[in-house]
Amino acid sequence: MISDFIKANPVHKNFSALPDMLLLKLGFLVFLAQAEEPICSLLGSTEQPELKKDGDLVIGGIFSFRAEQDPVMETFQDFNFREFKFAQTVIFAIEEINQNPDILSGISLGYKIYNDCGTNNILRAAMTLVNGHRSKITTQTCSEPDTVQAIVGHSGSAPTIAFARVVGRFQIPVISHFATCACLSNRKAFPSFFRTIPSDYYQSRALAQLVKHFGWTWVGAISNGNAYGINGMASFMGAAHEEGLCIEYSEAFEETGPRKELLRIVEVIKKSTSKVIVTFMSYVEIKLLVAEMHNQNISGLQWIGSEAWITDDSLAVGEGQTDLIGSIGFSAPNSQIPGLGPFLQKVHPSQFPDSLFLRDFWEAVFDCSLSPQNLTHRRQCNGTEDLRDVQNQFTDVTEVRFINNVYKAVYAVAHAIHNLQTCQSSQGPFINGSCAIPREIQPWQVLHYLQRVNFTTPNGEHVSFDSNGDVPAQYDLINLQNIKKGTIEMATIDFQNPMKSLNPMNICELQVPVSVCSESCPPGTRKAVQKGKPVCCYDCLPCPVGEISNATDSTDCLKCSEEYWPNKRGDTCISKEIEYLSYSEIMGIIIATYAFLGVLFTMVTAMIFYCYKETPIVRANNSELSFLLLFSLTLCFLCSLTFIGQPTEWSCMLRHTAFGITFVLCISCVLGKTLVVLMAFRATLPGSNVMKWFGPLQQRLTVVCFTSVQALICTLWLVLTPPVPVKNMTYYKDRIILECNLGSTGAFWAVLGYIGLLAVLCFVLAFLARKLPDNFNEAKFITFSMLIFCAVWITFIPAYVSSPGKFTVAVEIFAILASSSGLLLCIFSPKCYVIIMKPEKNTKRHYILAIKETRKLYHSIPESELCLLAKCVSEHIEGT
Repeated sequence: MISDFIKANPVHKNFSALPDMLLLKLGFLVFLAQAEEPICSLLGSTEQPELKKDGDLVIGGIFSFRAEQDPVMETFQDFNFREFKFAQTVIFAIEEINQNPDILSGISLGYKIYNDCGTNNILRAAMTLVNGHRSKITTQTCSEPDTVQAIVGHSGSAPTIAFARVVGRFQIPVISHFATCACLSNRKAFPSFFRTIPSDYYQSRALAQLVKHFGWTWVGAISNGNAYGINGMASFMGAAHEEGLCIEYSEAFEETGPRKELLRIVEVIKKSTSKVIVTFMSYVEIKLLVAEMHNQNISGLQWIGSEAWITDDSLAVGEGQTDLIGSIGFSAPNSQIPGLGPFLQKVHPSQFPDSLFLRDFWEAVFDCSLSPQNLTHRRQCNGTEDLRDVQNQFTDVTEVRFINNVYKAVYAVAHAIHNLQTCQSSQGPFINGSCAIPREIQPWQVLHYLQRVNFTTPNGEHVSFDSNGDVPAQYDLINLQNIKKGTIEMATIDFQNPMKSLNPMNICELQVPVSVCSESCPPGTRKAVQKGKPVCCYDCLPCPVGEISNATDSTDCLKCSEEYWPNKRGDTCISKEIEYLSYSEIMGIIIATYAFLGVLFTMVTAMIFYCYKETPIVRANNSELSFLLLFSLTLCFLCSLTFIGQPTEWSCMLRHTAFGITFVLCISCVLGKTLVVLMAFRATLPGSNVMKWFGPLQQRLTVVCFTSVQALICTLWLVLTPPVPVKNMTYYKDRIILECNLGSTGAFWAVLGYIGLLAVLCFVLAFLARKLPDNFNEAKFITFSMLIFCAVWITFIPAYVSSPGKFTVAVEIFAILASSSGLLLCIFSPKCYVIIMKPEKNTKRHYILAIKETRKLYHSIPESELCLLAKCVSEHIEGT
């Protein structure tokens, strides 16, 4: 009989692709819906709608006035005032539309509103609305079957999923005001579903942004075990991952589930370290959870609520509800519906005498009984009860967030039918531009127009749907500020579009706990995820050398450019310190002072020699070479100053070439003096004329020749590959050394090598003449000075190579000053001492007496040769 009914039913073609078992179940539901005999007792529900009014076109509604029936009292427990207000809002909107001549002219809307009596019977209510029969058929009715044009409801996601999937096969629109599960946006599974509340897809992202704004990176997550909670939490966890948040735990439970599951979740919360809990659940579950946590003395947590409970008035009743004070979450924007308040105050049982739930509502509000059978428990209602004298959740219209969604849903259906009714012939959306027949309107035609509605309700709300049946997402950010017995106080913090980032300036400053797995990493450090733990659990590691992080919780460090280096905090790249030997630092001051003192002592020596130039000691030591040597020593001291200061092209070329040439000039003079002494005291054979061949002219030529060789080397160096200033960034990572690139290291070592060759030659010759008479001989002093000179420059080579930065320059200056000072002190200080302190030794007679000393030292020399030596000494002193 059932299969025959299915085939005979005009909608069976929509289910031709369904499996036989599902088809059988649907057929059974339709059969029950159209059965003539009462079968309410079989399904635990009433056959007739709770609220009903005939009209040309009918809009259905499914709400949950009470969820559970008491088998003893045969009454329902926990009457839901909010759901009953939703139903009355449908009636209010339909009556307002029927009285409005600007919409649906000539067509009246009726309604059938059912209570689902729990999720077990919601499918029967839906199928009754889909394929019901009119109790009275007239010539003006659209068709014999009393099929509704759309269904408004349900408030829950799970019940809506249960019947919307089936009703969608009939192409009858389902418009929910409170079902937010993102899964309902799937047009393949729910082809006729619409909603006037944003999808949890947007709410979950808004919640993730909210959590991130307050710096909570380590949170717990708890949800219902139904489709709403599971899908909502999955969407939130995905958004949280995109925002860099971590979920310490994710749990789900049901109100009807075993108590041990609730206790297990409370234990998880107790052991957790996060202080923030994000919840996707109804007010029933949140009340159960909070009550159990209150019993176990668990407090100090920050609750983040979904719109399913954050504004529910029932939170004001229950144990431990004050622990929810401070909770924040998103909810539908509040609005105002003119005329709704007076309409609700006029509700009376006489309007719907057959409605069981209106009777229960009245008895619950006034605590009286409309049935004489129940007088044992309550007083008899006296007929003077009036809702205008009552202030409760039902009559309060200050918060109409979700009621406004019901209001918009009814108007959306009305505008869809109105657009269908006003279709212009040949401009319609159907085949060949046809329009629907006004008296034969089908739900699938309403569905087509509903997808394209775009209107503004009488209270100024704009309504339109996207391709998935969703409205644009808009929320109020709610903060629960106080919860008292019977009342709940909340504040709207911010009106927010969740597709945009939260504006911190519009969010009030809340006293909130810190909820992080690891403290934020300050600038200058980077996050390193701890092995085996979520990304929010990390260590803060200092940035590597040469890198910075300029933001909190940086995952990577940035490398500074070549000429920049991190500051001490490691959060900014600053210009590297420029290093060179400058006059402003202590080392530069000491070196410059020493150089000027060297010049000063050299000039003082030259003045002494000039003043005593006619004395034997000055004349006996070749005064011309002595003055030239003093001049070259002055240049040696001064050339050290070219190494101080910021290197330039000129200073780089001058410092090494000037040093090389002046030192060769100096050594050449010393070498000339050594040869003079050696020639004078070794040319002892009778008739020897060696001194004639090494007179003043030859001495000058020797100095010029030796110096010219060095000048040639330096000239070639400057022409081919001259020294240039460079920035050395390789030796130090944090500093830039300004130095002179030698250009040609070969030329540099050639300059030093030539100086060294002359110094060694001078040292050898002076060593050979070291035992000649002291009064005539300065070879000893030259030997000692050359010994110091060679020791300094031999030590210079490894020190120069190994010294870093400006110390390389300092080592070279030290070598110059030390060797110059050695020459000045060893060669000239003894003579100055004799001139100043021992003038009696600075006479010709004293030098003649030196012959006797010579004879004692050289007793093997024949007297004739000693006489020749005395004559040579006398001539040398006289300068002839």
